[in-house]
Amino acid sequence: MYPFFFDPTMIVLLPAVLIAFYAQYKVKNTFNKYNEVQITSNLTGADAARKILTRNNLDNVEIRKTDGKLSDHYDPKNKTLNLSSDVYNNNSIAAVGVAAHEVGHAIQDKENYRPLSLRASLVPAANIGSSFGLPLAIFGFFIRADFLIMTGFVLFSAAFLFHLVTLPVEFNASNRAISNLKSTDLLTETEIKGAKKVLKAAAFTYVATTLVALANMLRILLLAGMGDD
Repeated sequence: MYPFFFDPTMIVLLPAVLIAFYAQYKVKNTFNKYNEVQITSNLTGADAARKILTRNNLDNVEIRKTDGKLSDHYDPKNKTLNLSSDVYNNNSIAAVGVAAHEVGHAIQDKENYRPLSLRASLVPAANIGSSFGLPLAIFGFFIRADFLIMTGFVLFSAAFLFHLVTLPVEFNASNRAISNLKSTDLLTETEIKGAKKVLKAAAFTYVATTLVALANMLRILLLAGMGDD
């Protein structure tokens, strides 16, 4: 029996956590780099977002400025594009790239992109799974209750599935962003290369988060195996 304070399965999580830390560093570093490079058209993130929305017949989507750094997101419930001040007011490559990415989600919503709706439906179960799945499994391990371990596994599976479905949603939004930036001539070819780097770095954070979730699922399975010893 392992001491209560020692969890030997943490070794499985460590590589994924290191990748996640690197991904966060990479996205912040890349965003900051290209947030210092102004675009030729001098449009802000909000300006670019509105132009792309109009081009896609989405004038009903409201653009709002929100607090927080890199807190940008599209809300399909009230059809709002929420841009952080670094993106909303800035005329940089990074700002326009991020704004275009969020518009990509609005276009997904308009076209009923299935992975987007699937991700939204998974939110309640994912929240429960991420909050209680792993703690329940660890508790079950220490009291030798296999049923609790497997219940934790099932709960956490919803969180992992959410992260897995998020990947095509985010990749697709970035592809739509680049496509629209090219077709509207909002960025030059050189500027588009910079925008791609920003969006690629952002996508890496979602991959890293999914790897962390996968590692935690493996931890639960290891706990179940050790509980049988």
